[in-house]
Amino acid sequence: MADAKATRFDTAPQQGPRPLPLFLDMLQRETANAPHRRAAALAGLHAYQSASRMPHAAPAEIAARHGRARVIDYGGSGRPTLVVPSLINPPIVLDLAPETSLLRWLAKRGVRPLLLDWGIPEPADAAMTMADHVGDLLLPLLRSIGSGALLAGYCLGGTLALAAAQHVPVAGLALIATPWRFSGFGRAARADIAALWATARPACEAIGAVPVEVLQSGFWRLDPARTIGKYERFAALDPASAEARAFVALEDWANGGAPLTLAAGRDLFERFVADDAPGSGGWRVGGIAIDPASLSCPIRQFVSAHDRIVPAATAAPVGDTTTLSAGHVGMIVGSRARTQLWEPLARWCDPLAAPRSTPSCAGETLP
Repeated sequence: MADAKATRFDTAPQQGPRPLPLFLDMLQRETANAPHRRAAALAGLHAYQSASRMPHAAPAEIAARHGRARVIDYGGSGRPTLVVPSLINPPIVLDLAPETSLLRWLAKRGVRPLLLDWGIPEPADAAMTMADHVGDLLLPLLRSIGSGALLAGYCLGGTLALAAAQHVPVAGLALIATPWRFSGFGRAARADIAALWATARPACEAIGAVPVEVLQSGFWRLDPARTIGKYERFAALDPASAEARAFVALEDWANGGAPLTLAAGRDLFERFVADDAPGSGGWRVGGIAIDPASLSCPIRQFVSAHDRIVPAATAAPVGDTTTLSAGHVGMIVGSRARTQLWEPLARWCDPLAAPRSTPSCAGETLP
């Protein structure tokens, strides 16, 4: 009977953006001189919290498992394409709803999309670094697919995919809103993120993980005005509209996700953002210094001209680049991205997805 009495609030993570107290504090600061904006944003927040949630489609077939990670097969034909999501937020952003599922759409286009789900870290995983995620989870799953797969990564998943491509031959590599040169965030943003980590690190070390709330608050710091503004705009939408449904699905995704392992969190804040180890040639995986310039397979990068979370300046200096107008990584891979990313990505995949001989990133010829 408890389920029958559940309200719609129960389906919204923590009844709003995580962490909600920090969001409300940011709202107070951003609208200190604009009470009408505060009222609109609070109305949007209430509308988001009370919105109806549609049940998510049943997951596709599990093609492989390794440790806590798994590969989900979305069907289709042609060359397998392993899609590597970020370690931050759930992989569901690539399959949010029938009308906004990039993976299901690609499967109908002659691509065989395979989605990597990193799973939920256990306490015993605390010492697992970013390099360990590549070596212990991604590479075994990539090898299980067989030679000649395409590899596509978005956000931090693209950073890890780039390292994997230097270890396992792949037919091509697509990088979607992928940070590599972390110096591209700029001094002010990196200093702000360093201050956030200095505050959060003692608690993270005590619990042995980096909760998603820490990462979410870091994203908010990069663009607080946009974070408040989207709730103002949502207040004016018809709750039954496609745009409103897409907003709710994308926000639920952004407010969800498993914690990072403590070691991966340290890597992200200290080695990546602070030291720019990837961009300066100092990041090693499996004893190899990861160098994007050493890859010889076709590489296509998709960057956003207006993304504050992953600025275009952080992209790796390799491959061909397609610039999109989406505002942030979530909008690039899900929701309203179809005309911005989906078609260009499919056009890039089409010739590479055909089962024929293709040069790999390692310089070999794949069947």
